[in-house]
Amino acid sequence: MARVVVDVMLKPEILDPQGQAVQRALPRLGFEGITDVRQGKRFELEVAEPVDEATLERIREMARTFLANTVIEDFTVRVEARIEEAGAAR
Repeated sequence: MARVVVDVMLKPEILDPQGQAVQRALPRLGFEGITDVRQGKRFELEVAEPVDEATLERIREMARTFLANTVIEDFTVRVEARIEEAGAAR
């Protein structure tokens, strides 16, 4: 088993009002020096089969058709961890 992560972010040219709200709030909370914040989504998929290029392509297709709105969002797919046992702790 493996854990595959799909990160989805708004494209750089798309305004991110939630990220802007966080960026404006940070100085009021004492966090200085942050010039930009972009907010996104993270999906963790635990895959039962071996993760090869064919499996990653299936997950990319899943991201293109279901997890991301590719008109306004970009996504990345990566293998984060190999899980040795079915009951392995996170």
